[in-house]
Amino acid sequence: MENHNGHILEMLIRKKGYSISEIARVTHVNRRTVYNWFNQKYLKTEIIYRIGMILKHDFSVEFPNLFTKEDFKETGTYKEPESNDPIFWELPTHHVWKDRYISLLEQYNKMLLTYSKMDQHFNGTAMEGAKV
Repeated sequence: MENHNGHILEMLIRKKGYSISEIARVTHVNRRTVYNWFNQKYLKTEIIYRIGMILKHDFSVEFPNLFTKEDFKETGTYKEPESNDPIFWELPTHHVWKDRYISLLEQYNKMLLTYSKMDQHFNGTAMEGAKV
């Protein structure tokens, strides 16, 4: 089973006792953005990394495919960059849209199957009635 990045991030933030407002402040975003991160299955590695540095947490344990222990060696000396570039903190890229697209396709396929079964049922019943 694949990890849900946002849920893992939320669990650790809450476990370490940080408030959502505090995380929003140090990451230069609003609280709504932080809550949106929690709902995202995939997050930019940069977001996870910076949150890990802020929390002083080694995310190589939760995300061994994204990070190594070496990436979080300097958590004790980390300072937030001066840049307030909001583009950096935007929601994840294509993964969100890919998941939504796949979900929409699955719903569409279910609808087509239902329609097809209904069509076969009604056409089959009409054909039987015509033969009598």
